Amino acid sequence: MSLKAHWESIYERKKPEEVSWYQENPARSLTMIEFAGLDKEDPIIDVGGGVSMLASVLYGLGYRNLTVLDISKKALETARQRMGAAADAVQWIEADIRRFRAPQRYRFWHDRAVFHFLTDPADRELYLETLRNSLSNPGYVMIASFSLEGPEKCSGLPVQRYSQETLRQALGPEFECLRSESEEHPTPGGTSQQFLYSLFRREV
Repeated sequence: MSLKAHWESIYERKKPEEVSWYQENPARSLTMIEFAGLDKEDPIIDVGGGVSMLASVLYGLGYRNLTVLDISKKALETARQRMGAAADAVQWIEADIRRFRAPQRYRFWHDRAVFHFLTDPADRELYLETLRNSLSNPGYVMIASFSLEGPEKCSGLPVQRYSQETLRQALGPEFECLRSESEEHPTPGGTSQQFLYSLFRREV
């Protein structure tokens, strides 16, 4: 099964609030975005945003240059329907992040639980190439990945867990880590997942 088929199957079988990464209030992501000191018109992309509440919450806070990218058409359709008429103000992109060609430069790159699924070094390099080609300079990157105490698999797929140092090494010297925080995420199934949220700034 292809990666796209895998995620389409997940979103066809489960409601948004049933997937393990569901988060009603993306509080930590909002904290990172606020810390970056963005203007409300600065372009923000939510990579692997799928059925995340982030775009809806950001729109409610007055942000008006929002993009949501996901490999799953079903996930994007669900998120659009949930936002109603406000969804027309968001750019929705169905794409594999490893092959994405951005139509613009983004001031803030938000990734909650995509990068850690890239266990193949070649796939990680494709992701990082896309990131470098898509991010403004200066620009900000937030990656939330499973920490070293997190699960070794998620949604039937293996993951690559990170510490603050190994994630910094993965991104490379042009990215400065501004802050890094742990989060214990309660899943709808009653378990918990250990995440590491890290905010980086691309150096001029």
